[in-house]
Amino acid sequence: SLDYCVVKIPRWDLAKFNRVSTKIGSSMKSVGEVMAIGRNFEEAFQKALRMVDENVNGFDPYLQIVNEIELQEPTDKRMFVLAAALKSNYSVDKLYELTKIDRWFLQKLKNITDYYSILESISSASIPYNILKCAKQIGFSDKQIAAAIKSTEIAVRKIREEYYITPFVKQIDTVAAEWPASTNYLYLTYNAINHDLEFPGEFLMVLGSGVYRIGSSVEFDWCAVGCLRELKNQGKKTIMVNYNPETVSTDYDMSDRLYFEEISFEVVMDIYKIEQPDGVILC
Repeated sequence: SLDYCVVKIPRWDLAKFNRVSTKIGSSMKSVGEVMAIGRNFEEAFQKALRMVDENVNGFDPYLQIVNEIELQEPTDKRMFVLAAALKSNYSVDKLYELTKIDRWFLQKLKNITDYYSILESISSASIPYNILKCAKQIGFSDKQIAAAIKSTEIAVRKIREEYYITPFVKQIDTVAAEWPASTNYLYLTYNAINHDLEFPGEFLMVLGSGVYRIGSSVEFDWCAVGCLRELKNQGKKTIMVNYNPETVSTDYDMSDRLYFEEISFEVVMDIYKIEQPDGVILC
């Protein structure tokens, strides 16, 4: 599939240092990065935010308070200050004046916070099909929806499966549609009507270690690489799930299928249900 959007976000671990400035400028302060893929910007952006920090549900307007100084001078938490401002009815034009972020991006971010408000107005016992499907199409996770409607992740997942709202697997087209895509780079999306490939089973699923951070870097990724190589030596077909573009485990020739996806309960279970692998290995 050619029509996909990629969002990369750096990870900062500034809270682990005393007296360090949280302002983001021309000097590199990030310790790692994530890469998310979706069919629209909202979907990919919310995925990326969850990848950077597993404690974040997405573009959450309640993580930070509105602070115009932080909007004018970027910090590592600026995205969530922006979410709080949009929830507080700051206009796109006002935010453009403060941040100088292109209005196209600001409007896309406003789409997310506007939908958050719609979800908050709905009872957890009666979320309609079209509301739930649209939420999934703009990148809301089950856990994020649950927080908005005062429910639980498992309850939202159960409703979603009863509605048959499940993700589709798409391939990344590296040849601009010159000929049919045959890559093993895969991602999940709710903005599709069919899968791009078949699922014969008999794979072994390996979960990577995600974004580099202080205390967890390339040596942990090498555990996944060693696992993939040993499985290959034993003649096993492998599925790799990871979202770190800097790693060896996400190289195209390391596994039979590579999912550039979140390592969360929701996504891992979705992939497991689709692929029906023989087993799962944590690395």
